Amino acid sequence: MRDDVVDAPQDSARSVVDWSLAASTGAFLVRGGPSVPREEAKLAVRELRDLTVDAETHVRELTGLGAGLPLRPGEVVDRPGWVRSAAAGLDALTGKALRSLPANPFGPLLAGSAGVQTGVVLAFLASRVLGQYDPFGGPHGEGRLLLVAPNVVTAQQTLGVPGRDFRMWVCLHESTHRLQFTAVGWLKDYFADEVERLVGGLTGADADGLSDLLGRLPDALREARRSKADGVLALGQFLRSPQQRAVFDRLLALSTLLEGHADYVMDAVGPGVVPTVETIRARFTARRRGGGLLDRFLRGLLGVDAKIRQYAQGAAFTRQVVGQVGMAGFNAVWRSPNTLPTRAEIADPAAWIRRVHG
Repeated sequence: MRDDVVDAPQDSARSVVDWSLAASTGAFLVRGGPSVPREEAKLAVRELRDLTVDAETHVRELTGLGAGLPLRPGEVVDRPGWVRSAAAGLDALTGKALRSLPANPFGPLLAGSAGVQTGVVLAFLASRVLGQYDPFGGPHGEGRLLLVAPNVVTAQQTLGVPGRDFRMWVCLHESTHRLQFTAVGWLKDYFADEVERLVGGLTGADADGLSDLLGRLPDALREARRSKADGVLALGQFLRSPQQRAVFDRLLALSTLLEGHADYVMDAVGPGVVPTVETIRARFTARRRGGGLLDRFLRGLLGVDAKIRQYAQGAAFTRQVVGQVGMAGFNAVWRSPNTLPTRAEIADPAAWIRRVHG
């Protein structure tokens, strides 16, 4: 399965990460997709592209978000295509903070090393990501909804569930993410500003800060693995001030909300749209917990297991809030940054309800 050509990230010469090298490294290292009959592959690609429109219609009806926005199909890519798009999106998201660092005589060497390491991580993730909404992707930063066809086919075959049902289920999740960013006008800029604050705080005011960060990262990840801590939370070792920790907490809470909300929606749309939704959810959840020893090690190191827990925590928050105050009451989370739940409120939805709904 191949996708249309995706341009490599540009302007990497001024960045402390060589995103072009990250894209080419990841695309070179990523494993090929499953071998399936040509007609089956064409059907999967066609349905994924078409189902995104139907999926977003159902998400709008359930959530009340996005009325009047144009309905657009998603883009279907292969694994190298996802790597290239992910590198471009990361460049757009982190570029302002990273490019603000002063010039360093060792800059090209550091950028190349960081690019190769990032490419290795992207290659690992590229065989597992089913889809993604990148709010900063596209030629003009208008956003891109991507569906990774070989991964969707592989997962569907492994789970032994109906192809169309599974493809619709995946499209419901990714369409929810697209609506979160397109229907909530302030969210994209808020997210970008918070990432800029976090990245700027981690790297410091000069290129030596980045060198220090890269130098300490392997030890932090090894310690996280040794102590069975989340790889994502290993970032806490780099947060030197209360302000940095506050930004990290806000981003973690937001990510948990977005993922959990999408997980809730893809199930709540119900069997009228995805007849085998209960079977798919049960088998998919079991698959998330599985994998071989090496796969589990890499997932823990990269924080993928922490991401899986985010889905469950965010979905539980959404489910409880909707159960108590309805979908309209839940949608108060989108009013402004001040009504987003905190990390503590994600774990205690009743506290968020008391604060926002009094």
